[in-house]
Amino acid sequence: MLSFVLVLLAACGGSEESSGESNDGSSNESGDSQVYTVATDSNFVPFEFQNPDTGEMEGFDIELIQALADEAGVEIQFETLEFSGLIAGMESGRFEIGIAGITITDERKEKIEFSDPYYDAGLITVVQADNEDITSMDDLSGKKVATRTGSTSFDYLTENYPDAEVIPFEGIVEAYMELRSGRIDAVVYDSPNALYYVNEKADGSLKTVGDIAEAQQYGIAFKQGSELVSPFNEALAKFKKDGTYDDIYEKWFGERPFGTEK
Repeated sequence: MLSFVLVLLAACGGSEESSGESNDGSSNESGDSQVYTVATDSNFVPFEFQNPDTGEMEGFDIELIQALADEAGVEIQFETLEFSGLIAGMESGRFEIGIAGITITDERKEKIEFSDPYYDAGLITVVQADNEDITSMDDLSGKKVATRTGSTSFDYLTENYPDAEVIPFEGIVEAYMELRSGRIDAVVYDSPNALYYVNEKADGSLKTVGDIAEAQQYGIAFKQGSELVSPFNEALAKFKKDGTYDDIYEKWFGERPFGTEK
């Protein structure tokens, strides 16, 4: 009887199944491969946004990172959150990969790693279409100026225009809506998103003024010490050489990158 009980207990102990989760939170159901979570935003058209009909994530960043992951032999899944939380999550090591029009800065490079740059951008000012008082950023003193929480545009405004009342919003579309309603005087934000909204969503109610300021470059973010930086850089270089990058760019921006031909 005692022998039978011991055999039964041993059998029960041996039937315990793995939870399928690796220590860093990556799915690892087979035990042979990981599914890395890519932190992204859902409100930065045309880079990343949620299709209202399908509920799927779409955009330039989404298509690019998926193609890069396929080329690098890495399986990914997406998790969306506010941009300020995304940056904090990358810095803490919660996420292995992040893509959301993330500007490469020296300060951020102290806490996270970046791929080679994949997009050149800058900051631009948006005002109501009939506004004649603000013609450039030099006219922002004493004005209510909105931008996005945790963005480089917020840092740029607070450092360079201390006389402006800088109002941060979690979602940049909320800032554009406040501008259209007349409750603020201007929005300063990343040029590709601002130009897209003015041209495609504002119904002629808004315009951009002045030159693009603070030349910036976007990079794919990785947690410190990630082994994924090199294979993603290799895939990005390959895509820029063979035209894959240009094809994805043209799909989302309506033209190929400056200086390239099909």
